[in-house]
Amino acid sequence: MPYPKRWTALAVLSAAGLMTILDGSIVTVAMPAIQQDVGFSPAGLSWMVNAYLIPFGGLLLLAGRLGDLIGRRAVFLAGTVVFTAASLLAGLAADPATLIAARFLQGVGSAMAAAVVLGILVTLFTDPAERTRAIAIFSFTGAAGASIGQVLGGVLTDALDWPWIFFINVPIGIATVALALTALPRDRGAGLSAGADVIGAVLVTAGLMLGISTIVTEAHTLVLGTVAVLLLVLFFVRQATAANPLMPLRILRSRAVSGANVAQMLTVAGMFAFQVLVALYMQNVLGYGALATGLAMLPAAVGIGAVSLFVSAPLSNRFGSRAVLLAGLVLLVAAMAWLSRIPVRADYVTDLLPVMLLISGGGLVLPALAALGMSGARESDAGLASGLFNTTQQAGMAIGVAVLSTLAASRTSELVAAGWSEAAALTGGYRLAFTVSAGLLLAAFLVGVAVLRRPAGSTGAGPTPSPGSALSAAAAERPESPSPAATA
Repeated sequence: MPYPKRWTALAVLSAAGLMTILDGSIVTVAMPAIQQDVGFSPAGLSWMVNAYLIPFGGLLLLAGRLGDLIGRRAVFLAGTVVFTAASLLAGLAADPATLIAARFLQGVGSAMAAAVVLGILVTLFTDPAERTRAIAIFSFTGAAGASIGQVLGGVLTDALDWPWIFFINVPIGIATVALALTALPRDRGAGLSAGADVIGAVLVTAGLMLGISTIVTEAHTLVLGTVAVLLLVLFFVRQATAANPLMPLRILRSRAVSGANVAQMLTVAGMFAFQVLVALYMQNVLGYGALATGLAMLPAAVGIGAVSLFVSAPLSNRFGSRAVLLAGLVLLVAAMAWLSRIPVRADYVTDLLPVMLLISGGGLVLPALAALGMSGARESDAGLASGLFNTTQQAGMAIGVAVLSTLAASRTSELVAAGWSEAAALTGGYRLAFTVSAGLLLAAFLVGVAVLRRPAGSTGAGPTPSPGSALSAAAAERPESPSPAATA
């Protein structure tokens, strides 16, 4: 019997997802005001983003596994409480050290909450059509929140002051915890003894955090990058030999899980160029203000949200998640190819609005990737698969920002040295970055074609779960591993 409060639970999980995604983009608009009031140096200001991104990306896999072991509900609640308290501390911060510490704690809380969300969803929604709809709704909140955050950040900073970009999280967080206590089913987890691989947790967390830190700080990249790779190699060796591994390598044998995670990393790395570099192009070349930039990007947010909410689920149920993923990637490749030819003096209606409409393809891609990424995991590994999926997402964002921003800056410097005007040189740099972004998205498309093939004998629409997957296991409760709905 379906869990009766599953739609209320979805609203709670979506609110938490919106809060964490919103926080990642809302800060960028307020950074100049924060620098002036708090006293950040130009170099130190970058840690406003880095202090959040590093623990968020580095702790997702560990948090996902902890959800399987001690209960996903408990990890979600703890993460939301940490994030809410850290948001209050950030709004009250009067010096850089306190604000950076608060941002780090926000990243920890976000990782804990985000890592288990998909694991909770796939066990609450056992009907394939309902599950596809639920994932589309959840993806809508995340996709829309990223762009809405830029508009909201400008409004709050101009109308009130920068602390309110953090204070706004407090009532949302309190309401989310209160509703979660009654809406989310209790789950017992397998217990720490079933998989408390402390050595593996240290290796993967240290490797991911050091690797992301290397990318975003661009300091001592050779040495730190080498150490990060070594730690991750040791982690995989550990997982192959440990009695109770943190990440059983069997999860990577699923073509759906491994293929969806690779495709997602490539997709997010390419798509993030849109949010970051288009905003920089509008402000640095076209002279838009922060609020005007957010409003100009609003059609993309609305388009992604509308497609993921109203179009993605029906198409996935009719044609399958793989077909929807490939269609969405075609639209995204077209959007980045269009941006690779942006002029120095652009007209919004003719040069940028078509891109905002094509970006709506992200509303097809993100839910399809989420469904495919969870379809190959066992019910007992749902939290781990969710953590892995979110980890590749954050890694893709970090890599995309670091690589594409560096390429754009390097090309701009070359053109300035060649005698180009500043606006023309900046535009040339952005064009190169968008060209590479189109290449990353094309690579994601090829992964979808080559790896995410429809299983033999599959005729139904929608994602087809492998034997023992979270999707099929959720539909058949087993006495030794009851679903959250059964234990509630």
